[in-house]
Amino acid sequence: MTLKPKMKFPSKCCGGRPVTMDDGGSNKQRQATRVFKKSSPNGKITVYLGKRDFVDHITHVDPIDGVVLIDPEYVKDRKVFGHVLAAFRYGREDLDVLGLTFRKDLYLAAEQIYPVTSTPKRPLTRLQERLVRKLGPAAHPFYFELPPHCPASVTLQPAPGDTGKPCGVDYELKAFVADSQDDKPHKRNSVRLAIRKIMYAPSKQGEQPSVEVSKEFMMSPNKLYLEASLDKELYHHGENIAVNVHIANNSNRSVKRIKVSVRQFADICLFSTAQYKCTVAEAESEEGCPVGPGFTLSKVFTLTPLLANNKDKWGLALDGQLKHEDTNLASSTLIADPSQRENLGIIVQYKVKVKLCLGPLGGELSAELPFILMHPKPEEESPRPAPEPTPDHDLIQLDPHPDENGQEQDDDIIFEDFARLRLKGADADA
Repeated sequence: MTLKPKMKFPSKCCGGRPVTMDDGGSNKQRQATRVFKKSSPNGKITVYLGKRDFVDHITHVDPIDGVVLIDPEYVKDRKVFGHVLAAFRYGREDLDVLGLTFRKDLYLAAEQIYPVTSTPKRPLTRLQERLVRKLGPAAHPFYFELPPHCPASVTLQPAPGDTGKPCGVDYELKAFVADSQDDKPHKRNSVRLAIRKIMYAPSKQGEQPSVEVSKEFMMSPNKLYLEASLDKELYHHGENIAVNVHIANNSNRSVKRIKVSVRQFADICLFSTAQYKCTVAEAESEEGCPVGPGFTLSKVFTLTPLLANNKDKWGLALDGQLKHEDTNLASSTLIADPSQRENLGIIVQYKVKVKLCLGPLGGELSAELPFILMHPKPEEESPRPAPEPTPDHDLIQLDPHPDENGQEQDDDIIFEDFARLRLKGADADA
């Protein structure tokens, strides 16, 4: 006896277990592809998306492609629209008054998903082909492309007690039912999904950062020299940063103390540029001090900038967050086109600062070393084996149809519920 493929019908609520489509008639181990789904509160439209993170490759950005499963009897003569919105939020939603909102829309792409207005300009992607075949004729594809100069997803760490969406740059994919694209969507028949635009570290290292500075004093025969360097330019999140410090004191002053810190610089590019600085790791040492006239000192400091050590710092830039998943310090912003700087929302940079303290009369001598902090590009993951099918009364049977060549259907798809945004005052179900 041959088992028939099984599919769980899209549910009204999100938060259930993943749903597996499996063909038990094959003796070989099947491969599973994870697909995220989210339904509207009334369950009449469901969005299926292959991933939540879309990578910026400098020259292009991963396309946002998926399908929307609709209930034709509910939609009737109305239409289904989709849009992707990138917005910079710089105030709390509950403070919006007199129609003024504390947000700036940075990018908007919109299209009509159903009914199809014309012959599709591009062929379906591999994922869309499989989803349409699995879900049937009520599934309609959508495709959005983001330009390379769109900002990355960045969140500013909220102050204790703050509620609602945090400030920062966020992306939202929305599908809704309406008579026209300009109509205000109803929450009961619309789907909102938070997505992220991210960038991975380049594969090649840049030049090793190094700097030399000096300071002269009155009545001193020579200068105080400071040389600082890092072991490389590009670091991954959680990696130790080795700072090499060399002091040559040819002056008549003494170095009392050495301070080394990692500082995050966040440039807010809104109506006018403002810069916020925050120390995310620091070390201080008096070992080998004082460095008196005619003496030298070489020392290596190791620092590790981590969000875990900076949870109490309000306004710290973090990587975009999906729901309550763990995140980390914001990755460095790579600027390919300086003329598009104002469209990037928040520009994040990191620098190591080395400071020599010379006492109340000698002042200080400092130097800065810029570096890049990013995530490494993940290795290509092989699809996960599909779990064994288990009996479930909520599953419906689909007859297996081989393709035109008589071969079996594609590898299996696991539908995983997309966490629903907790919206206050949601409309009642239709």
